[in-house]
Amino acid sequence: MPNTPDAIIPANGNRPGPLAPRPPVTGETSALASAAQARAVVEARYVMAERNPRNIDTVRARLLADCKRPRFAEVARWKRPIGAKTLTGPSIRLAEAAIRAMGNVDTQTPTVYDDDDKRIVRVSVTDLEGNATYSVDIAVAKTVERRDGSGRDVIGARQNSGGQMVYIVRATDDELMAKQAALVSKAIRTCALRLVPGDILEEALDVATATLASADKTDPEAARKRLLDGFAALGVTAGMLAKHLGHDTKALSDAERDDLRAIYAAIRDGEARWTD
Repeated sequence: MPNTPDAIIPANGNRPGPLAPRPPVTGETSALASAAQARAVVEARYVMAERNPRNIDTVRARLLADCKRPRFAEVARWKRPIGAKTLTGPSIRLAEAAIRAMGNVDTQTPTVYDDDDKRIVRVSVTDLEGNATYSVDIAVAKTVERRDGSGRDVIGARQNSGGQMVYIVRATDDELMAKQAALVSKAIRTCALRLVPGDILEEALDVATATLASADKTDPEAARKRLLDGFAALGVTAGMLAKHLGHDTKALSDAERDDLRAIYAAIRDGEARWTD
C-alpha cells in the first residue's frame, strides 16, 4: 500500500495484505442458493396462512358464486365413457376455482427428470393450514400422434380404434408444452379436490346444474348455438354431433344438452377425445 495521506493504516501499524479473490460461483453453490430461496418462500407462505386462516363458510360462498355464472357452470362438470360405464365429476375449471376459494393452498410442479424421451414432473398440492400434501409424478412422453408423418421425425406407427394409421412423431416444443400443461392440470385437479370438503363440491355441482337449467329456459337457442360453437372450436362438427345424437342438432332435449356440455368439458380438459 502506498504511504500517502489518504492511505488507511490499521491501529496496530500492520499494513493489510492483498484481498483474497472471491471464489467463483459454482453449480453446487447456485443450487444451494436456489434451494434456500425456495425454502424461504414456502416458509413465508406458511406464516401468511397462519396469520390469515380460511373461513369454510367463505370458501363455500365463493365457490357457489362461481357456479352461479352460466359460462362457468357450462364447464364445471366433465363426462367420459369408460368401457360400458360412464364416469363424471368436477372439471379442472371447478378445481381451479376451488383452489382460489380455499386460499392458503400451495401448488408446485417441478421437473424431477428430463431426457430425450420423457420428462417427469412432480405435482404437489399442499394445504398450508392443515399441512396436508397430496402429490403425484406424471411422465410426459416427448412424442405425439399425428395422421400425417410428412416432415416429422417419425418414431413409430400404429392403427387406431377406427382402423386408421397414425404416426408417433417427436413432439415440437409447443406440442410438448401443451401436452405437459394438460397432464399437469389433471394432476392438480386430482390432488386439489382431495383438500376440498366433499359436501361443498357436491353442492357446487348442484348449483351449476340449476344455473344452466335457468339459463336454458330463458334462451335455449342461445345455449344451443354456444354449445355448437364450443364443439366446433374443438374440431367437432354439427354433423358429428347429429350422428352421436341420432337426430339433427336443431332439437336438443335438456338431458342431451347437459350430456353434450359434460362431454365438451371432458374433451377441452383433455380427459377424452371425441372418438371415445
